Amino acid sequence: MSEVRTNETQKDAGRVGAAQTGSARTGDPGPLLSVRDLTVTFPTKRGPVRAVDSLAFDVRPGRTLGIVGESGSGKSVTSLAVMGLHTGAEVTGSVALGGRELIGLSDRELNGLRGRRMAMIFQDPLSSLHPYYTVGEQIAEHHRVHFGSRRAAARERAVEALGEVGIPEPRRRAGEYPHQFSGGMRQRVMIAMALSCEPDLLIADEPTTALDVTVQAQILDLIARIQQERGLAVVMITHDLGVVARVAHDVLVMYGGRAAEQAPVDSLFASPAHPYTRGLLDSLPRLDDDDDAPLRAIPGSPPSLLDPAPGCAFAPRCPRAAAGSEVERARCAGERPLLVGPEGHPAACHFPAFPAYEGVAS
Repeated sequence: MSEVRTNETQKDAGRVGAAQTGSARTGDPGPLLSVRDLTVTFPTKRGPVRAVDSLAFDVRPGRTLGIVGESGSGKSVTSLAVMGLHTGAEVTGSVALGGRELIGLSDRELNGLRGRRMAMIFQDPLSSLHPYYTVGEQIAEHHRVHFGSRRAAARERAVEALGEVGIPEPRRRAGEYPHQFSGGMRQRVMIAMALSCEPDLLIADEPTTALDVTVQAQILDLIARIQQERGLAVVMITHDLGVVARVAHDVLVMYGGRAAEQAPVDSLFASPAHPYTRGLLDSLPRLDDDDDAPLRAIPGSPPSLLDPAPGCAFAPRCPRAAAGSEVERARCAGERPLLVGPEGHPAACHFPAFPAYEGVAS
C-alpha cells in the first residue's frame, strides 16, 4: 500500500477525530452523518416538486440505518442529496459528514470527499459500470484520483479489493469487462469499487435488487462483514423489510418525501406506531398463511408531490383516519402531523399506536 495512501489515511483519521473529540471523551463517538431539515425540490413545467421535505436523521460509525418506503417516497433522492449528486435541484438544510457541512461545497470539494470519505453503491451495477473499461481499471482509477498512486500500485489495490469481496481469481477477473460478470459478481465489483478507498460512510441504494435470495444473502453478509471490520457507517436504502430486519440497527420509514416513523429496528417491528408502517409489515407474506391466501396490500396510491395535501399525506389511504370521527378525519386531512412520540421512536401521525398517545393530540 502506497505511502501516499497511508499519509492520507492518517490525515483523514485526524479530521474525524477532531470533529468527534468532545463526544468521544464521553464514550459516545457521535454521529458520523448528521442530516437536518433536508429538503430537495425539483423545478418542472407543472410546478416545483418537493421530493424530500424537512428530513432529519443521524448515522453513527459501525451502525446501519435502513431507509424504507414505497417507490417515489424519496429514498434515492435523499441518498443523492447526501452525496451531492443532484443537478438542477434546490437542496436546502444541513448535511454534515464528520462535522463538515456538505451543502454549499463546490464540485471540486465534493469530488475530494466522494469515494474517499463517503461512497455509494447504486441500484443497477451493469449501468453503473463503464462497458469499455475492465473492472480492474475502473477500481484502480478511484485509487489514483484520491491517493495519487501510480498505475501499478492502483492495479494491485484493485486486485486486493476484488479479493476482499470474495471474487475468485481476482487478478484474472480484474482484466475482464462488466459484461463478463454475473449480476451478483457485478454487485461485488461495485462494492469493491465503493470500498477501495476505505470510506467512512457507505450508502447502499437497493444493493440486492434483481438478485436471487442466495446471492442477496451473500451480498448482505459481505457488507455486514466489512462494516464490522472497518467500523463503517451504512445507509441501506430498500423497499424490502426482510433486508432491513436482517442488517439494520435503526429504521427510517419515508412516505411522500417525509419521515413517517423512526425507531430502532426491534422496536419498529415489535410495535409499529404509524399506520403506514403497519401496512408495510402486514403486506409481508407470513409462514402461517394458507398457501392460497392473497397478499395484503395497502389500498390507494402514493400522493402526488406536485400538489401535496395540507394534512397527513397518508390520510387518503389510512384505515385509522377512515375509522375516526368526522373531527378526526378533518384533522388528518387538514393538519400536517409532527414527528413526535416516545424518545427514540417518533411517528408523524395524529393518532399513533403508542399506548400513551392513542387518541391524544400529537
